[in-house]
Amino acid sequence: MSDPEAEATNEAVLDALFATIESRKAELPEGSYTASLFTHEKGENAVLEKIGEESTEAILAAKDDDLDELTAESADLVYHLLVLLAMKDLDLDDLRGELRERF
Repeated sequence: MSDPEAEATNEAVLDALFATIESRKAELPEGSYTASLFTHEKGENAVLEKIGEESTEAILAAKDDDLDELTAESADLVYHLLVLLAMKDLDLDDLRGELRERF
Protein backbone atom coordinates (compact mmCIF):
# COMPACT_ATOMS: atom_id res chain seq x y z
CA MET A 1 0.00 0.00 0.00
CA SER A 2 1.39 3.42 -0.93
CA ASP A 3 1.72 6.35 1.43
CA PRO A 4 -0.38 9.30 0.11
CA GLU A 5 1.78 11.84 1.97
CA ALA A 6 4.95 10.46 0.38
CA GLU A 7 3.27 10.44 -3.03
CA ALA A 8 2.19 14.07 -2.62
CA THR A 9 5.71 15.00 -1.60
CA ASN A 10 7.13 13.14 -4.59
CA GLU A 11 4.65 14.81 -6.94
CA ALA A 12 5.49 18.24 -5.53
CA VAL A 13 9.26 17.84 -5.69
CA LEU A 14 9.58 19.51 -9.11
CA ASP A 15 7.47 22.44 -7.93
CA ALA A 16 9.62 22.81 -4.81
CA LEU A 17 12.81 22.56 -6.85
CA PHE A 18 11.60 25.13 -9.36
CA ALA A 19 10.56 27.48 -6.53
CA THR A 20 14.08 27.17 -5.10
CA ILE A 21 15.59 27.90 -8.51
CA GLU A 22 13.40 30.99 -8.88
CA SER A 23 14.38 32.11 -5.39
CA ARG A 24 18.07 31.75 -6.20
CA LYS A 25 17.53 33.67 -9.43
CA ALA A 26 15.90 36.55 -7.55
CA GLU A 27 18.17 36.64 -4.50
CA LEU A 28 21.50 35.44 -5.97
CA PRO A 29 22.85 34.23 -2.62
CA GLU A 30 26.63 33.98 -2.44
CA GLY A 31 27.92 30.42 -2.55
CA SER A 32 24.84 29.07 -4.33
CA TYR A 33 25.60 26.88 -7.36
CA THR A 34 22.21 27.76 -8.82
CA ALA A 35 22.82 31.48 -8.41
CA SER A 36 26.22 31.07 -10.06
CA LEU A 37 24.52 29.69 -13.17
CA PHE A 38 22.46 32.88 -13.47
CA THR A 39 25.53 35.09 -13.14
CA HIS A 40 28.11 32.97 -14.98
CA GLU A 41 30.47 34.86 -17.28
CA LYS A 42 29.43 32.53 -20.13
CA GLY A 43 25.81 33.52 -19.63
CA GLU A 44 23.26 30.91 -20.61
CA ASN A 45 25.98 28.95 -22.41
CA ALA A 46 27.11 27.64 -19.02
CA VAL A 47 23.71 26.00 -18.50
CA LEU A 48 23.50 24.84 -22.11
CA GLU A 49 26.87 23.13 -21.72
CA LYS A 50 25.69 21.43 -18.52
CA ILE A 51 22.55 20.20 -20.28
CA GLY A 52 24.72 18.71 -23.02
CA GLU A 53 27.06 17.12 -20.47
CA GLU A 54 24.26 15.65 -18.37
CA SER A 55 22.43 14.37 -21.47
CA THR A 56 25.55 12.55 -22.61
CA GLU A 57 26.11 11.08 -19.16
CA ALA A 58 22.47 9.88 -19.00
CA ILE A 59 22.80 8.27 -22.43
CA LEU A 60 25.99 6.48 -21.43
CA ALA A 61 24.44 5.27 -18.17
CA ALA A 62 21.44 3.92 -20.08
CA LYS A 63 23.71 2.22 -22.60
CA ASP A 64 25.61 0.57 -19.73
CA ASP A 65 22.34 -0.45 -18.00
CA ASP A 66 23.51 1.42 -14.89
CA LEU A 67 20.13 2.35 -13.45
CA ASP A 68 21.49 4.16 -10.40
CA GLU A 69 23.72 6.33 -12.60
CA LEU A 70 20.88 6.86 -15.10
CA THR A 71 18.66 8.09 -12.28
CA ALA A 72 21.34 10.43 -10.93
CA GLU A 73 22.25 11.85 -14.34
CA SER A 74 18.56 12.26 -15.24
CA ALA A 75 18.07 14.29 -12.07
CA ASP A 76 21.05 16.48 -13.02
CA LEU A 77 19.60 16.91 -16.51
CA VAL A 78 16.15 17.89 -15.23
CA TYR A 79 17.67 20.32 -12.73
CA HIS A 80 19.70 22.11 -15.40
CA LEU A 81 16.72 22.14 -17.77
CA LEU A 82 14.63 23.81 -15.05
CA VAL A 83 17.37 26.42 -14.59
CA LEU A 84 17.25 27.10 -18.33
CA LEU A 85 13.47 27.47 -18.24
CA ALA A 86 13.84 29.98 -15.39
CA MET A 87 16.47 31.88 -17.39
CA LYS A 88 14.01 32.15 -20.25
CA ASP A 89 11.19 33.26 -17.91
CA LEU A 90 9.30 30.02 -18.48
CA ASP A 91 7.97 27.84 -15.68
CA LEU A 92 6.57 24.41 -14.91
CA ASP A 93 3.09 25.47 -16.00
CA ASP A 94 4.49 26.25 -19.46
CA LEU A 95 6.09 22.82 -19.56
CA ARG A 96 2.96 21.08 -18.24
CA GLY A 97 0.81 22.88 -20.80
CA GLU A 98 3.05 21.76 -23.65
CA LEU A 99 3.05 18.18 -22.43
CA ARG A 100 -0.73 18.23 -21.93
CA GLU A 101 -1.22 19.31 -25.55
CA ARG A 102 0.74 16.28 -26.75
CA PHE A 103 -1.72 13.63 -25.58
